[in-house]
Amino acid sequence: MKQYAIIGLSNFGKFMLEELIKIDCEILVIDKKRELIEAIKDKVNSAFIADAINEETIQRLVPKTIDAAIIDLGDNIEVSILVTNYLKKMGVNRIVAKAESSQHGEILDIIGANTVVFPNREAAKRLVPMIFSDAVFGYFPIGDDLVIAEVIIPKKLAGKSVIDIDLRRESGLNIIALKKEDGYQQFVSGDHIIQEDEILLVSGSPDDISRFSGDKLPEIENRKKRNGLKSFF
Repeated sequence: MKQYAIIGLSNFGKFMLEELIKIDCEILVIDKKRELIEAIKDKVNSAFIADAINEETIQRLVPKTIDAAIIDLGDNIEVSILVTNYLKKMGVNRIVAKAESSQHGEILDIIGANTVVFPNREAAKRLVPMIFSDAVFGYFPIGDDLVIAEVIIPKKLAGKSVIDIDLRRESGLNIIALKKEDGYQQFVSGDHIIQEDEILLVSGSPDDISRFSGDKLPEIENRKKRNGLKSFF
């Protein structure tokens, strides 16, 4: 069974805990606030009230063989850097650290974090295209030049089959699924007749999504090209 450590229960740490609880794994949590530990102690395998700034504490509480350690110490940038360094020296296999700024993220990357997370920035990147365009209902940047998006079918395509509209050739997009009231239909037949206001889940470049939606979406800056960080979306 896989083992995970969460060091710090700020917002990202709490959300990661909520998701990890859903799967079959062992969870260890460390935070210096008693009320936070008391609230979750019955949901995890181990929970400790401890100050992560102490290297000996981290060495004593976190097994070197842990599958991954997740660090979210809120705006305490100095301590998150120290803890990342402690875990790296211990030989922890995977370190996921939340960054408060680009500079913070660069330092975390340099000292050994495998994955640097910018939750607020990524939330904004996903939200802005959706509030900017009436045709985009979901926007998920992935990799260097790839987006997965929920896009409403333009009225001009209504009544045509999937084969006829040929999105890959005409718009550079690949159809992943068709969104219905009860969820996604993952297999979309080429004979399917497009209905007005249907929503497709498609993949493509930001420019291709923009052209297909009929709105010039804000440019999605590529973080990997900007600062070389290993990122998590």
